[in-house]
Amino acid sequence: MRLSARVDYALRAVVELAASGGGLVAAERLARAQAIPPKFLESILVQLRRGGIVVAQRGSDGGYQLARPAQEVALADIIRVIDGPLAHVRGQRPEELGYHGAARALQDVWIALRASERRILELVTVADVVSGELPDSVRELVADPRSWV
Repeated sequence: MRLSARVDYALRAVVELAASGGGLVAAERLARAQAIPPKFLESILVQLRRGGIVVAQRGSDGGYQLARPAQEVALADIIRVIDGPLAHVRGQRPEELGYHGAARALQDVWIALRASERRILELVTVADVVSGELPDSVRELVADPRSWV
């Protein structure tokens, strides 16, 4: 799985928002806290606002905050807002592929891969990341030395 810089920055910004305690946070503060280029972050925050992940308030006291509680925002929600569906092969959804002959089973592999990604990314919430208390199934994967290579 490849995550774009845009997704990485979006995830980090949303986690930083959640960790801030719920008030409005200026984009500049988020950018500084997570070492994200400010102009790039601004465009990401616009996407997150349009996607219903954050809300924005303009003005000198303005900033951003989560649109709903952190425990209700899965990592998958953020990734989908920024990059679209979780798993694509050459820009297509796995179930739309037309493999033939000996390669036919690849479609099943891509569908299973998407299901596996989904299982983790829909399970882990922003609140889990902020607290550092990841679900048991995720901690078990991380504890397996084979996961690190």
